[in-house]
This record gives sequence, structure tokens and C-alpha cells, in this order.
Amino acid sequence: MSIEKLKAVPTFEGVPEDQLQWLLNHGELKTFKDKEPMFRPGDPAEYLFVVFEGEFRTYIFNDKGKKYMDSFGVNTVSGVLPFSRIKEFGMLCHSCGESTIFRLHRDLLGDMIRHNYELTECLVHTMTTRVREFAKVQTQNEKLMALGKMSAGLAHELNNPASAMARSGKELKKHLSSVPERFKAVMSMNVNEEEIDHVNTFIHQKLTAPKTAMTLIEKSNLEDDLTDFLEDKGMEDVDDIVGALVDFQIQEEDLEEMYDELGDQNFASTLGWVGSQLITEKMVQDISEASERISSLITSIKSFSYMDRSQDMQKMNVHEGLQSTVKLLEHKIQKQGHQLDMKLAPNLPEIDGMPGELNQVWMNILANGIDALEEKGTIGVRTAFDDENVKIYLTDTGKGIPEEIRSRIFEPFFTTKGIGKGTGLGLDITKKIIDKHEGTIKVTSQPGNTEFRITLPIKSNIE
Repeated sequence: MSIEKLKAVPTFEGVPEDQLQWLLNHGELKTFKDKEPMFRPGDPAEYLFVVFEGEFRTYIFNDKGKKYMDSFGVNTVSGVLPFSRIKEFGMLCHSCGESTIFRLHRDLLGDMIRHNYELTECLVHTMTTRVREFAKVQTQNEKLMALGKMSAGLAHELNNPASAMARSGKELKKHLSSVPERFKAVMSMNVNEEEIDHVNTFIHQKLTAPKTAMTLIEKSNLEDDLTDFLEDKGMEDVDDIVGALVDFQIQEEDLEEMYDELGDQNFASTLGWVGSQLITEKMVQDISEASERISSLITSIKSFSYMDRSQDMQKMNVHEGLQSTVKLLEHKIQKQGHQLDMKLAPNLPEIDGMPGELNQVWMNILANGIDALEEKGTIGVRTAFDDENVKIYLTDTGKGIPEEIRSRIFEPFFTTKGIGKGTGLGLDITKKIIDKHEGTIKVTSQPGNTEFRITLPIKSNIE
């Protein structure tokens, strides 16, 4: 192999020829067949390499199998670079077709650093560029992962009320088709004005009366009592009417009073009309509650992302961000059978902060806490304040963070999650945001109790 091969590599532009000759003298060529791995997950990182011919592709493995990451070809310089701390590879890299690399063992890097300054300098520049680009990609991945988690919960949360609205709308349409027949029956009745007023007053009272909580047994007993009463009066197919009467907590004595007022001839038709009104009201209530739920979720999304509002430093209420974040994670908490313990200090002062960025902090920590929980755990959110600071305590009852890694959790790219399940940038980003706000973040942890303590100044010195 000639030195001209190395001179043609853009990374080595400007490197003295004697230093390239040193590299050539101490390295070796290695050829790979199609699909032959250069390295696998867990393999020791032993070589700096330059691709001379062919192409390589990289993959990571997650719980869904193998995922394509990237490809690189001729003139790529990678592997173990000067001052790199990489010990082993976390991905698969194999040749795409027959490929050839030139490689230098890491044991020779010390000698290269001592005697080949320009060569070392260009390789260090390559490493810093690689780290910067990797960090950019991983930061984007971290945001996408957080967005994915939030979107999954939102899809479920929005689907429930949307389905309820569609179902109630369909039932309401079907129900309203029977109104003309009921109206016809009412019009054929012989009732006086006083009796009509009595029925109207009765309906109004039941629609506006506050409801008390009823157990399933109490509801079942009331259904049985009302069904028996109506069937005794000769009415048939009363299930729908009884359901509406129970929803509005109408008792047997209410029906007895109506029966005494209207008499046997008019009771069934009148009750059919009353039941129809109550059923309509219940369906409208269901649609209204579902639409309010959707509106509440959209409000939470807008509050979390600070849509239509400035992302700059501004006066803000920490509680708004915490509540909107919890709302977005509520489905995940409930789905897994966990509990939420939220204790927010009254009269919490506003702080100078960037709401969108702080919401990312709450999301990162709380989502991690939920992931750490085992069966029927608890997520805690508590706030407090003094004359100078607002304090936020985010806790979980999960397995805890081992002492030997606790000091490293804020390091970039450090993660305890499996390959493909975390980028190791969530808490790094979190700490950078807190630092930007001139605040502090500390963690204490033991099995069953992990607590992140965040302190934010009420007044910021940031312009």
C-alpha cells in the first residue's frame, strides 16, 4: 500500500508526509466480505480505522429487534480516536459488499500523540466533530422519544372522550327518532294545566338537583324497585326509562306521587315523555363532559408547549407547568395501576423562568420516575418556597438509583436503559436547563424512595 492512499483522505489534509508514513508503517490492511461484521455489540474497541474501499452499515438492537442507524464509506475515519474513552461498541457494524479498511491498534495511540502533533490534531478535530454531531442527533432523538411517550398517552386520552362523543351522538340520533311517537301519545292525553305544571316542575327539580354518590349495590337496588313498580302499573320494556330514572336518582316514592297526580290513564304516556327527556339530557351531558375533557387536554398541551406564547425568560407559575405535565402523563400513571400524590403549596410566588424548557424538566424526571416504578407505585409532586427560592420535589417509589452510578446520572450519554431505549441525554438536558435558570438539582435515592430536589430563584439575574 502506498502513502498516496492516506494523502487522498480529506481528514489528513495538511498532515506532514513523515507522519503519514509513521501511520502507514504501524498500521495494517483488513478486508471484509459481504455482511461480515467489523464489530458487534460488546466487542472491545481496539482500532482506529480508515475506509479505503466499500461501505459499512451500523445497527442498534432494541426490544423490537435490529434497527438501521447509519452507513459510511470511502475516506471515513472512525473507531478509537486519540483521547477517546470508548471501551466497547454498542452496535453492530458489517460490510456492505467487499470492503477494505486501514487500521491502527489503540496501543499505538500514545506514541502517535507524543511524536505526531499534526496527525493527532486532525484526528482530535474529527473526534470533536463526531461528538458534536452525535450529541445533536441524540438530543433530537431524546426529544422525539419524549414526544412519542406523550403522544401515545394523548392518543389514548383523546380517543376515550372522542369515542364517547361518537357513541352518545349515535345513540342520541336513534333516541330522537322515537320522539314523534311519544309526542303523539302526550298530545292525546287529557290533562289539565295544573298537572302539566306539576310534571314540568318535577323534571326541572330532578335535572338541577345535586347528585349524591351511589354504590353499585344501591344503584342495582333502585333499578329493581323502579322496575317492579312500573311493571306493576302495566308498563313493558322499561329498561331504558329505568336507567334514566336511576341516573337522575328518581325514587319509587317520586313515581308514586306522579301516579297519584296523573292517574292510571295518563301515567304511562307522561312517564314515557319524562323518561325521554331525561335520556336526552343524559346523552347531552355525556357529550358535553367528553368535549370538556378534550378541551382540557388541548389546554394542557398548549400550556405544556407554551404554544402562542414567548419562549423567553418571563414571569411564570411553576404549578401551571407541573399540572399540565401531570395531565399529559395521567394515562400512563393510571394504566399501570400507580398513584399520584400531588401537594402544591398555596400562594406559590411566580418566578423568572422559561416555561417551555422547565416543562421539559418536569417531563423528563416524571417520565423516568414512572418507568422506574414497579407494581402499584406512587409518583409524588410537591412544592414549597421561601423568601428567595421556589422548591420542587419530584419523587417515585421505584427500585432506586444505585449509589455507584448516582453521581453520573447527569453526565451526557450516561444511561441505565438498554440499547435503543434511552439516549442518556434526558437528565443531562435537565441539568443544563436548571443551570441556565441559576437553580440547583440534587437527587437522593434508596429502594422505594427516589427524590429529585429542584431549587429555582424567584428573581433571576439573567437578562
